[in-house]
Amino acid sequence: MKFSKWYEAVQACEQGGQSYVIATVLGAAGSIPRDQGSKMVITADAEYDTLGGGHLEYKVMQKAREMIANDTAGNHVEHFPLGASLGQCCGGSVTVLMESFVQKGLNLTVFGAGHVAKALMNILGGLPGQVRWVDNRPDMFPNSAPDNVQMQLMENPVDVIATLPSHSQILILTHNHQLDFELVEAALQRGDFSYVGCIGSNTKAERFQMRLKHRGFDDTQIASLVCPVGHRSIPGKLPMEVAVSMSAELIAHIHNGEEKALRQGVSWKQIKREMQEA
Repeated sequence: MKFSKWYEAVQACEQGGQSYVIATVLGAAGSIPRDQGSKMVITADAEYDTLGGGHLEYKVMQKAREMIANDTAGNHVEHFPLGASLGQCCGGSVTVLMESFVQKGLNLTVFGAGHVAKALMNILGGLPGQVRWVDNRPDMFPNSAPDNVQMQLMENPVDVIATLPSHSQILILTHNHQLDFELVEAALQRGDFSYVGCIGSNTKAERFQMRLKHRGFDDTQIASLVCPVGHRSIPGKLPMEVAVSMSAELIAHIHNGEEKALRQGVSWKQIKREMQEA
């Protein structure tokens, strides 16, 4: 994707649930490639706008991608002399603020395009992350879907399981119990999804557990299946009520284990130190 402005890239990252770093020239001295306030946006595999290119930009991107890879959210200030150490002819120095935004968004595949799934898409469209929506019935999909939802018509939805990213989430809401089971079986055989949920009753869950045991799945694998899906504190059987319940469970799963740090951002001491060196 190409964007004419850095903030357009930020908007796309936020909507797509993609982690990113905003690098800003915070302070400068001497001859520099870009003025104070210049910005660029860096993701794990792309960059938008520029801080002037050369080794400076390379080092900034290297640090930014290290922060992304380590899920390091927050701010970091780094000082770069532009002389011999970076091999740039400018001869000045630059202090760069790197603001890292770690996205805890969905990476979800929903199987089935019935009433509950349609209601669910109205909610998921407002959440960060990507959603793949799979069905084998062409007449079930609506004419349009939220920007972060990709509709996929597949003759055999089970084939999709092998193509999905590791650590992503799966939600099974099809019209066919046998297809539900085949999807569950394929997902648990892979064993690397962070969430596998299937719509149904307690009776359906017990039957699936028994069938999985007969197929050789162990207790740990079977216990990883969430069935019935949905947050227990949200009652109701209307499609939107069920969709809200499922959304609540997915949001809780995505943010599970997060802790709020007591100290955040760049300290005043660090800012003063970096500015003095500039």
